[in-house]
Amino acid sequence: MPFKGNPLAVIFDAEGLSGERMQQIARWTNLSETVFLMPPTDPRADRADYRVRIFTTAVELPFAGHPTLGSTHALRDAGYEPKTPGRLVQECGVGLVTLEARDGGAWALAAPDARSANASTPRCRPPISTSARRPAR
Repeated sequence: MPFKGNPLAVIFDAEGLSGERMQQIARWTNLSETVFLMPPTDPRADRADYRVRIFTTAVELPFAGHPTLGSTHALRDAGYEPKTPGRLVQECGVGLVTLEARDGGAWALAAPDARSANASTPRCRPPISTSARRPAR
């Protein structure tokens, strides 16, 4: 909805941008987060629908819930159909994050556990959010 919520810049087809350029764009948008969408690169990419890199005005984040749900909403609003109906898999800095469609057009995600710098593999908790809803058409 225009003029409601927490704005998020979503940049499609970003695979040609360097990390430095992405950071410059994030500073320029001056929003709390800017996301860059591209094809997956993970070796398990057959499971991922897309890859996202998340930037604040100062740093790149390995994961954040708001940009995860926001990028899902933007992809779906642009007409993207998931590889598996009702399920999107996002590749990000912590690995693969699964989002599932809920009744009423909402999407829920299983957020990775908080990790310390020496943690080796992310673990996921049960879904925690269903706030990304597609507007009724």
